[in-house]
Formats: sequence, structure tokens, C-alpha cells
Amino acid sequence: MPHILIVEDETIIRSALRRLLERNQYQVSEAGSVQEAQERFSIPNFDLIVSDLRLPGAPGTELIKLGQGTPVLIMTSYASLRSAVDSMKMGAVDYIAKPFDHDEMLQAVARILRGHQQAKNTPPPAAASSKPRAEKTVDNSNGEIGIIGSCAAMQEMYSKIRKVAPTDSNVLIQGESGTGKELVARALHNLSRRAKAPLISVNCAAIPESLIESELFGHEKGAFTGASAGRAGLVEAADGGTLFLDEIGELPLEAQARLLRVLQEGEIRRVGSVQSQKVDVRLIAATHRDLKSLSKIGQFREDLYYRLHVIALKLPPLRERGADVIEIARAFLIRQTSRQGREGLSFATDAEQAIRHYSWPGNVRELENAIERAVILCEGNSISAELLGIDIELDDMEDDFTGLPAQASGMSHESHEPTEDLSLEDYFQHFVLEHQDHMTETELARKLGISRKCLWERRQRLGIPRRKASGVSAG
Repeated sequence: MPHILIVEDETIIRSALRRLLERNQYQVSEAGSVQEAQERFSIPNFDLIVSDLRLPGAPGTELIKLGQGTPVLIMTSYASLRSAVDSMKMGAVDYIAKPFDHDEMLQAVARILRGHQQAKNTPPPAAASSKPRAEKTVDNSNGEIGIIGSCAAMQEMYSKIRKVAPTDSNVLIQGESGTGKELVARALHNLSRRAKAPLISVNCAAIPESLIESELFGHEKGAFTGASAGRAGLVEAADGGTLFLDEIGELPLEAQARLLRVLQEGEIRRVGSVQSQKVDVRLIAATHRDLKSLSKIGQFREDLYYRLHVIALKLPPLRERGADVIEIARAFLIRQTSRQGREGLSFATDAEQAIRHYSWPGNVRELENAIERAVILCEGNSISAELLGIDIELDDMEDDFTGLPAQASGMSHESHEPTEDLSLEDYFQHFVLEHQDHMTETELARKLGISRKCLWERRQRLGIPRRKASGVSAG
């Protein structure tokens, strides 16, 4: 059983992460600081260290040296993302932004432990055979890519990923919301020559329009009100690696012009600066919108569209993936039963039939949330179609925020849980409109138990505009 050390000074986060990892069969030890970790444990003996970046006393990056080769996964808030990238340059194996999704954390932990074990099992060059080394074979099971499914459309997708990944060509990933575009981007990065460099993921829809240029391209001191110091942007942070721009169709035209310069000239200019600097960045973009149509009506730059459209990958919706849906559902069931401590659950016949025949308008994300909800609500050993909630009046909903215990999302049963008289869409709309004047987007998403991206997507779907920033930061 892998032994993981958590170093985090916030007790609530540390305890929650410990429970998550222990539910998934990891042995866990914890400390509140680097000094405490040194005093209590032999740090090199752990299989993985998960540490906050900002700790009392010494920063989490000190554990890179103290671990003597033990991989270190750095946790950081979005605001200090650039520091996390710097920590990777210091030797951290990866970083994860807080607040993190449970599945995202588990996937990162599994990936890092698997890679570390493979590295230990690989003989050093001196001991290697003198025979020519064959190229690593890739079977049809997509294990190296990390995406579930084996239908013809996905097999074709895997083939394209393997061909495109080793190149530096720009890639545009197209597909409906919830189809897994970020998984494709990660596969392209992991199979590229840039795999050891940062993959910086940015959801263009989740950053306020007034901040997007500064966030992406950085700014100089005094460039605008509140710019008390110069700061590097996320494009600069991705130098040498990959920049993934999700929902690029939401990028303002001014930022599109700056991005075009990055693609054409390989250089950026910070907001407020007259000097440019070179960057080596591979761009992967994703959208659920028709960029070509947007370019015809002046909402997206045509020259940028053609720069992005060097390689286009189209992800099929779940309803077009045939038997993949049940394969994915079973994988999600294993994951959720492990997370919830409900091993032994299985789908009833009517549940499997419902899964196969439902259209899944919310795609893979909706499927996972339906299964998470069913696992939580199931009282026996068999999940029925009724528990999945996909054959009732709300069957066309994308239940991004349901299926979570109220305490997990920070909501009390008394004040925030939807009732039978209030549909889930009504509840979402009521909650957002009631609280958006005094909550940031991050706080709203956290209270609802969803990501900021899901919050934005549901706003789009229900026609709920974001409140213009006034007294509250856009978060």
C-alpha cells in the first residue's frame, strides 16, 4: 500500500484530504509544517508527498530536497499559480490548484505513483541491454492516453492523438460541454516532448473579462489601477510547455490579438510594457462553440481561427459512443463506490438499460454526477434506474451540482438543500441570484459543490448573466 505524506497547515483541508486518500486504499501520514514533518518522519521513506506551497516557516518546496527523490505534488491557490510553476522548475513533479476536485486529486496521485514506480523499475543506462531499444508499443486499450472508451470514433481519436502529440502544432479540440476536452489536452501534453514541462490550463470563461489580458500575458507595475508590482502571465508560466485554453470562444477580441502575436511571433508583451520577450509555448485550445461562424459575425478573429485550426480534433458526444457509455458508467461506479466506502454496489438491469438508452445531454460529466448521486442515495446493493434520476421530468438536466452531500459543498440541510417542491434548475437559479451580490464566483461554485467552469456553463444554459463587479471581486 503506497504511503503518502500530507503537509498542510489548514486542519480542515488536511483532514479532508487524508480521508479521501484513505478511502482509496492509501496509507497516510500528516504534518502541519515542514519542520513538523522533519521531526516526526523519515521523509525519504514516503512514496509521495502532497504539500501546500505556502506553509508556516519553510515553504513546501523545501520537501523536494528533503525527500531525496520522493515525488512532491504541490497544492496552491489559483492566485499563486505562477509560484507553483516555479516549484516545478525546482523539482516538484506536478501541482494542483485549490480548491481541487476529488477526482482530479486522485488521478494526479495515481499518475504520479505509477510514474515513480515505473522509474524505479527502469534499469539505469549502464545496466541496459546493448540491443537496440524498440519503441514503446501502444495497445488499443488507450491506457497510455487515459481516456475510457473503445468505440470506433474514439479509436480514431486515440490514433490522431498519438500522431499529433509529438509535434508542436497548434490543436483545436471541439466538442460539446462535458465530453472530456481537457482529458484530450492532457493526453496530448503527456505524450509530447514537453511532458516534463508545465501544462497550464486556463478556462477563458472563468476569468473576468477585465482581468483576462493581465492573467494571460502579465502586466508591469502601474499598468492599471491596483497593479502595485509587475507580474508574469500564464503564457509566460507555460514557457517550454503547453498552454491549454479551454472555452477559447469566450476570449475577448483584445486578448485574441495578443494571443495571435504569441502564435505568429513566439513572443509576448506584458500589459503596460513596450518590450517583448520570446516564449516557447505549444497551444491547445478547446471550445463547444462554432468558431468559424463566430468569425463570420466578427466575434472571433478569423486569422486566429485559422492559426488554431492547424489540427482539429472532434470529440463525439456520449450519445454517439455506443457501448462506451456502459463501460464509462462501470468505471465511474468503481470510483464512486471506493470514494464513498460503498464497495459491492452494482447496476440493476433497468439501470443499465436506462444508461444505454438515455441521450446524456450533459455527456460524460452528467453521467458521472448521476452515478455519484445514485451511490450516495442507494440503500441496498443494487442501483436502480430511479436512483440515477434520468427517466424523470428532469431527465434533460446537466446535474453538475447534485449528488454531493450537503456538508461536502459547504451547505446545510436546513438552509440550502433543494426540496421536492423546487426543481434543481429552479434551486440553482434561486441560489445564484440570491447570493451573487455578496459572493464571488469562486464562493458560489464552492457552495454549490461544482467547479467555476460548471457554474459558468449553467449560467449560459439558464440565461443567468454574471453580476457586473461592483463591491465584490469577480473571484
